[in-house]
Amino acid sequence: MSDNKLLMLLKIMMFTGISLILLGIWCHTVSDTIASMGVTGIVISACLVAVGMILSLPTKMYITFLLVKMEEEHRKKQEKG
Repeated sequence: MSDNKLLMLLKIMMFTGISLILLGIWCHTVSDTIASMGVTGIVISACLVAVGMILSLPTKMYITFLLVKMEEEHRKKQEKG
């Protein structure tokens, strides 16, 4: 898989993770249906936030690593040519 496709996939995962975090927060604070469910509703909103964090945090670190690596390669090419 090329770097551009991998970066696009990671960005999609990161956006999905952030969306799940926001959905979990919305469910916990705004949604009356989740509030009426009691403990089950709290577990549902907590799971949304947890899965969102699992998707978003590692991808941010990997994207940063790839961007630093690409920048270093770009600098080396500029020095040579």
